[in-house]
Amino acid sequence: MKEFELKYGCNPNQKPARIYMKNGEDLPVEILSGRPGYINFLDAFNSWQLVRELKEATGLPAATSFKHVSPTSAAIGIKLSETLKKACFADDVEGLDESPLACAYARARGTDRMCSFGDWVALSDICDVTTAKMLKREVSDGIIAPGYEPEALEILKTKRKGNYNIVKIDPAYVPTPQETKQVFGITFEQGRNNFCIDRNLLSNIVTKNKNLPESAARDLILSLITLKYTQSNSVCYAVDGQAIGVGAGQQSRIHCTRLAGGKADTWFLRQSEKVLNLPFLPTLGRPDRDNVIDGYINRNEEDVCADGIWQKYFTSRPEPFTDAEQRACLDKITGVSLGSDAFFPFGDNIERAKKSGVSYIAEPGGSIRDDAVIECADRYGMVMAFTGMRLFHH
Repeated sequence: MKEFELKYGCNPNQKPARIYMKNGEDLPVEILSGRPGYINFLDAFNSWQLVRELKEATGLPAATSFKHVSPTSAAIGIKLSETLKKACFADDVEGLDESPLACAYARARGTDRMCSFGDWVALSDICDVTTAKMLKREVSDGIIAPGYEPEALEILKTKRKGNYNIVKIDPAYVPTPQETKQVFGITFEQGRNNFCIDRNLLSNIVTKNKNLPESAARDLILSLITLKYTQSNSVCYAVDGQAIGVGAGQQSRIHCTRLAGGKADTWFLRQSEKVLNLPFLPTLGRPDRDNVIDGYINRNEEDVCADGIWQKYFTSRPEPFTDAEQRACLDKITGVSLGSDAFFPFGDNIERAKKSGVSYIAEPGGSIRDDAVIECADRYGMVMAFTGMRLFHH
């Protein structure tokens, strides 16, 4: 296939729209179902690069959930605890433990379920039946993978009345080293960002605490690869082989840290007994449960425990999740890793990260205020590595 006519461009009024290879060669993708649009393919190609790099860096299958050209989460194929399965709405999935790819997807889709609503999914490996069954019941725009088991493909083709976007990519495809784009009719050209993110990048530890466990190094690598495919400025919290809070595209890095930290906090609190045991009405759908859980934890939009409100969601009125109770839960958490795509100029980033259990940090360094940031990290006994790598990407 030399070119593919898109549904429309970034907006419905931007027609015609297409993708094609400038050198006239065949596209490295097959559209097996649906008709993806411009943003769908931006998500598809960036998400594919992310999971491919995660697989190369860790040796484990990887999955990511993308929404509007940034990942909501990314994860590798590590088994989930029973608590995490329940928090990710995956406790009823048969064969989950036997499929590392499905475990990666359960983690990636289960992290920030509100932001993942209507997402684009990327898988590093051939999509199996277990993963396809999980994906079938989620609200999603499309998927990209290097292949699909026949039964898995048939399952996915039933989504959205047969119009679900399913893309197969050639895993051997290597793009040209130079890339171009046009803005306002002017062509920009640069070398592709082929920088390799691996364990060696974390060798320059600048804090007094030099003890960086391999599990934390893995999570830092995962966070940095995830950041490579977000909109700058960006911060990513990660733990246990998954990104648990992504703050992308903010003008201020402290705002990134707060945004990502709030998402990480919500992820941790979803696993608390009070949330796991909420008495939902059996008729309440999965997206509604996501919204109610977020409202219960963060008390936004409406008080879901208020009289006249709780009856819409619960069989009995739940006790509120108080600030003191939430803080007590979060204060027990340690061992979280945090990556940043640019240097931290102030210690307030460290202060905020500490509130979400961060123990390990990777950031480029290079600020005139590095000493003050290191001093703040030392105060909390953190491990901080300066990567020297600035990830300005979009």
